[in-house]
Amino acid sequence: MKHARILILAISLFAALPAAARQPMSVADTSPVLVELFASHNCRACPKAHRTLAEVDSQRDDVLILTWSVDYWDYLGEKDPMAMSESKDRQRAYVDRFRLRGPYTPQTVYNGVEQCPGNKLPQVESALERTNRVAPSPAHLKRKGGKIELTGNVKELTDIFVIDYLDGDANPTDMVHPVTHVTSIGPWLGGRVEIDPSVCKSTCALVVQEAGFGRVLAAMDLPAR
Repeated sequence: MKHARILILAISLFAALPAAARQPMSVADTSPVLVELFASHNCRACPKAHRTLAEVDSQRDDVLILTWSVDYWDYLGEKDPMAMSESKDRQRAYVDRFRLRGPYTPQTVYNGVEQCPGNKLPQVESALERTNRVAPSPAHLKRKGGKIELTGNVKELTDIFVIDYLDGDANPTDMVHPVTHVTSIGPWLGGRVEIDPSVCKSTCALVVQEAGFGRVLAAMDLPAR
């Protein structure tokens, strides 16, 4: 993971503006729940998790699912071709956040505030319900003209990630949106930010998250250009 050197070109900063309170019933202001699945090619329970999340993805339009492949089960079989060091680092941060004994697969994380095994649909649905009851986010992403606008007031340092993933015909796996690359395009301290969609080179997700892989404040998928 690296900070983009073209941050000044990709993001135009404006004077800080107070964020309007989010209206939960407004479609325009509602960010999807970011569901992150941590899985492995060598995990026996993971195929069921992929099927479970594929079902969730097909039935709901209020979720954005990303699959992170980890390599710590590679000793059990073949090397996982989709595994990245960023996946393991991200999951270990969640292990600390949720005070777990250690990482496991298939693990799902919901907006950085809930987690559960990803191979049991009732648990997944329950985690989504709990996540939706969390207080409204102070950050908002929306499309405005040819740009993406991020607004809000935040009390702590916040990261903006561009997460590339495979989708549609470009995805030869049984995973939902397997992640292929992650870029941090810089910290955000609130106010109004305009993001150029060109930061996304393929199909990707734009994720606004409290520093240290904390709560996800906003997420948006960007289709391939």
